[in-house]
Formats: sequence, C-alpha cells, structure tokens
Amino acid sequence: MRWVLVVVAVLHGLLHLLGFAKAFGLASLPQLTTPISRAMGLAWLLATVLWLASALLLAVAPRVWFWVGALALVVSQVVIVSSWSDARFGTLPNALLLAGVVYGFLSQGPASFRARYEREVGALLAASSSAPAIVVEQDLASLPPPVAAYLRRAGVLGRPRARSYRAHWRGRIRSSATAPWMKLDAEQTNFVSPPARFFYMDASLFGVAIDGLHRYVGDAAAMDVRALSLVRVAHAAGSEITRAETVTLLNDMCVLAPSTLLEPSLRWEPVDAQHARVTFTNAGHTVSAELVFDAAGDLVDFVSDDRSQATPDGQRQLRWSTPLRDYRAFGSLRLASRGEACWHPPEGKFAYIELELLEQTTTPA
Repeated sequence: MRWVLVVVAVLHGLLHLLGFAKAFGLASLPQLTTPISRAMGLAWLLATVLWLASALLLAVAPRVWFWVGALALVVSQVVIVSSWSDARFGTLPNALLLAGVVYGFLSQGPASFRARYEREVGALLAASSSAPAIVVEQDLASLPPPVAAYLRRAGVLGRPRARSYRAHWRGRIRSSATAPWMKLDAEQTNFVSPPARFFYMDASLFGVAIDGLHRYVGDAAAMDVRALSLVRVAHAAGSEITRAETVTLLNDMCVLAPSTLLEPSLRWEPVDAQHARVTFTNAGHTVSAELVFDAAGDLVDFVSDDRSQATPDGQRQLRWSTPLRDYRAFGSLRLASRGEACWHPPEGKFAYIELELLEQTTTPA
C-alpha cells in the first residue's frame, strides 16, 4: 500500500503542472476552460512540489511524510476547487491520499504506539545510570552447573552486566493453532533494575496493517493491538497479563541477556547436567521455569507452567515453552538467533509465534 501511495502522489503531483502551464502559457491546453491567474498557477506548481516531496518522504522517511502530505492535500484541494469544472476529478486521488495521511498520523504520529514506545524507552534510558559491574568467574559459583556453563558459552565473562537490552525481531504470529499467520516485525527494550519491558509490534494480515504495544512497568502490564492503528482487535490488562508478562520477562533474561541471570531476584535449583529450575519474583508475582540445555551447553528450551492463554471462554492455565536454535554472535554475545513460543493444550502443542533475532544490543550496568 505504501508504494501505491508513492506512485499516486507522484502522478497526481505531476498532473498539477497542467495548471501551472496554463497560467504561464507554456502549453496549449484547450481542455482546461477555466482561466488560471499567474498567482494561482504558482499555487498549482506548489502543489506539484509538495506532492513530489511527500512521495519522496513516504519512500525514504515514512515516519514524517504525513506532515508534508497534509499540507499538499490542502494546497491541492484549494487549486482544484478554484478550477472545479476542469479539475474536480482530482478530488478522487486526494481522497485516497487523505486516507494515507490519516493512517500515517495514526501509526507514526505523536499519539501512535511507535511514538509512545520511543518516548517511554527514551525516558527510562535517560534516567538509568550506575557504575559498571564486570562479570567474573566467582559470580558463577552459586549457579547450577549447566547455567554457569551457558553463561560462559554466551560470552558474559569479563563483560559488564546488562542494565538494559534491545532486540529487533522478524517473524510471524497467529492467535490460535488454526488462525492464519501474520507477518511480524518487532522491537523490544527491557530494563533490569527495576524490571520493565516494552514490546512494539508491526504486523500485517491479508494486507491490513496491525500494530501493538506490550508495556510492563512497575507492578502492572498491559497489551493493546489495533488494526490500521485505530480498531482495537486485542486488549489485556490486570493480574493475568501481568503474571504472563512476568514469565515473558524471565524468558527474555534467559534468551537475550544471560548476564541478568546473576540478578538477586532469581532463585536457582539444580536438576541435572542439562536441566535447572529458576524462580523469579516481580510485581507481586512469583513465577518459575525449567531451563533445558543441550550437550554442548546451549539453552535449547524454556518451559513454564505459570502462564495462561486467552481464549473466547476466558483464561486457561497451560504449559508454555520457547524452543531455541541457531546460535550465532551478536556483538560480544553468543545467542540463539531463532526460536518460537508454544502452547501445550490437551489437543496438542502448537507454536503461535516464530521469530528470528536480527539484532541485539546491551547497555552495560
């Protein structure tokens, strides 16, 4: 849809040159019967310039294009009205472009999920500061052996502990085992102390744009998902979503920032050479999970029974797991680059999200 709007803006803008050409006698245009003054001819030229600028911004800077697009709409419609008998059909592309401008404002403007994500993350990043704390071998002594081995293999020794971390994901998501998949691009930022998590999602289903924001700050979490940045299609708040997001936050610590597994808020129980249990308390919720490691020492699964799945009939407690694979380097860390999240209902396990980690960055503590 974005590139359709680019083409429409370019063609529509170029058509405005006819008004400029008639006003200055640059071409014989008998089909334009309404006289156009030179002053109005310059307005037609301005509309061309604004539409071409809008198209360029939509192509290279879609987060700001709608401001210029809105101005182009006003100028364009004014000159069309001034030559209504000749140019009235120019209102049709203006209507299409108006829809694009409105959607651009809703999805990227100051009230959008994207803007809210950036404001809140930026404020917490600016407010957090502390002296660096380097991970040393002694820090690993109290961990179960497979967890300590995982941290060594991840490359945390000799590196500062994470204060916050950011991830960029690409993948697909669905609402149930039988629902269609939606393409997904997502960005998240987590904070370690006090714990916080922000997850912004940009998805599409059958060409319809869907965006969402998961926010977990203080003692509460909430989730809001909207089609075309306007129509709410999913929303959750309260104790159940906060407990679920507490499990997700624990999962993020294990998968994206292994140095955070040294945090005092975690309690560890050894199981065997390839398994360990961890318990995490935050926001009034205590959750636990079993970590599964392969023979080489990589974390290959995270299994918890402390999440509930939302269904049409309400919440149901289900096992939740995140199988992991394809480890590679992300800066100084070695992390899983692919994974999925799965529910385990009685009718059979299924993945509802599949993700590829494109980028991970850590702010040291």
